[in-house]
Parts: sequence; C-alpha cells; structure tokens
Amino acid sequence: MASFNEDGLKKKLDDLNMSQQSIQTVSLWLIHHKKHAHAVVNVWYRELISATDSRKLTFMYLANDVIQNSKKKGPEYNREFGSKLGKVFDHLGGLRLDDKSIKGLNRLLTVWEERSVFDADQIRSFNKNFNKDHSKEKSKKRDHSKYESKSKRHKKDVEEFEEIASEPRVRRESELTEHSPQDSTPPSDPPEPEQLIEALQELESAATSDAVVREKIASLPDEVSDVTLLNNLQDLNAARALSQKVEEALAMLEVYNKRLAEEMEARKSVARMLHDYIAYQKDLLAQAEETLEEHRQKQGKVKKVREELKAHLQNLPDISKLPNIRTGGLAPLPSAGDLFT
Repeated sequence: MASFNEDGLKKKLDDLNMSQQSIQTVSLWLIHHKKHAHAVVNVWYRELISATDSRKLTFMYLANDVIQNSKKKGPEYNREFGSKLGKVFDHLGGLRLDDKSIKGLNRLLTVWEERSVFDADQIRSFNKNFNKDHSKEKSKKRDHSKYESKSKRHKKDVEEFEEIASEPRVRRESELTEHSPQDSTPPSDPPEPEQLIEALQELESAATSDAVVREKIASLPDEVSDVTLLNNLQDLNAARALSQKVEEALAMLEVYNKRLAEEMEARKSVARMLHDYIAYQKDLLAQAEETLEEHRQKQGKVKKVREELKAHLQNLPDISKLPNIRTGGLAPLPSAGDLFT
C-alpha cells in the first residue's frame, strides 16, 4: 500500500470535487491510513478553512463519509473529527454560504443526530455554532419569493448528495449475494494485505481440499445410494446392517455439505475482498503513474538546467591559468614617460 504523507493528502484534497466517486475514493484512502487520523484531520481542517466557500460543503461530505464508514474499523476518525468540528461549524456559521451549502450542512447535523454519530451535547454545540448567524437570513428568505428560483436551481444537487450525507457506503447482504464481485459497483474499503492473506490461507483447509473425506464418500458402497439394490437384501440382519451404513453415510454427507456451503460463502467473501483490493490497487497505480509522469517532467527540466550550466561553465575563463597578482606574475604597468615616448 502507498505510504501516507501530508503532501500527498493535500494534493488529494486539492483535486477533490463534489462527485460521489471523488469523495468515496479519497475517503477509502483515508480510512486505509486510519493510524494517521490525527494528522489527516489537522490537514483537512487547515485546507477546509482556506478553501473557497463553494468547496467547504465538499470537505464536509468527505468528513461524513470517512466518519460513517470507518466506525467498524475503530474510533480514531470519530474522535479526531469530533475535536475539530466545533471550530469548523463556528467558522462555517460566520460565512455567507449559499442555500445549497446551508441545507446540506444542516442535513448532515440531522443525520448525525439520528444515527448518534456524535453525542447529543456535541450535536447541540455544532448546531449552535453553525446556525448563530443563519436564523435571521432564513426568516427573511421566507418573506421574499425571489430566492425561490435560486433554491430550485440547487435542489437537484442537494438531493443527489443527501444520499452521500445520510447513507454510509455499505452494501446490503442481498446485493452481495445476487451480484458477482465483477459488477460495476463502487468498491468497499479495501482489506489489509494480512486479512487477504489469512482469508486465502483458510481456503486451503476448505471442504474441497479435504481429500480424506472425499475419498470416504467416493468409496461408499453402491447400495447406500441406489434404491434398486434393496431388492438384493436377503434377511433382516442384512437390512439392519445396510440401514446403519446409510445412516453413517447420511451423517457424513450432511456434515460435508454444510462445509461445502460454508466454503462457498467464504469464497464469495474472498472474491469480494480481491475485487475491492484490486480496485484500490488500480487507483493507487493511476496515482503513482501520474506522480511518476510529474517527476519525469521535473527531471527533464533539471537535466536541461544542468546542460545549460555546463555550457555556461565551459565559456568562463580558467582562473587557475591566470597569473597570480600577489606573486608578481603580471608585467608592471608602463610609466607616464613610457606612454609619451
């Protein structure tokens, strides 16, 4: 996995846009680097404060996606964002934001309250800080219909991203079983390499790899599975003996079939993990290729400067070959008389 650094994070935040794919891609990367949550949130906070008013809602949607989708992996981001959001909403409350941003931010606060993302005291504090200067503006807008057209222009965008604000990026179990991992669905959080390796190793001891049980099943006598052979029974003792074999075979097959069903689910899970892991690696590969191209261009510029510098140095006189003034290497200047004779 790519290592974390603040410059890389700043570049991702510079490139961040309001599209769901952009937000989820950056969110996925941040959740993977959750051990750097403190540094991540500090950089996010500084970049949000310096961002234009029109981009601040994008930063908040990113924070929401990270907070809601990192809960299952640990409390790091909830804790770090919780310590900064009071200042953030105080900052946002002092700005003259457009209707789209105000509605989107209030929607976030409502969702966080409904889902207990933060405790009640924090939500009240966030609401107080944010809405301190917006209540008067809201009442004025209710009295003037001229603002309705502007609100309608933003309605579609707000509705589109309310889903981002309100729904964590978690697929239902039915979706996971009905569709193959190769479907064009957005990837979930990528697994850690250790998790993926462990899941693959567990498949080595799966039911289909159990040669002993498979050999036992293959060697079962024909009479336990062929009803037509019951006519060959000669007496009660033979029937009882066959009945015992059938019961043993049935018990063995029931256990083995259960293991096969568990293996099937495990393989589906591993397939999803591989799908998400590969998708994440492709994203990192694209970023690496972009970074490589940028550094190749910089390298070309540095080489050009080096060549120009070499050419410049070659045109300079060799100071080491000049006479040394201190040791009298230069001829004495002519006298005034010598100049006029």
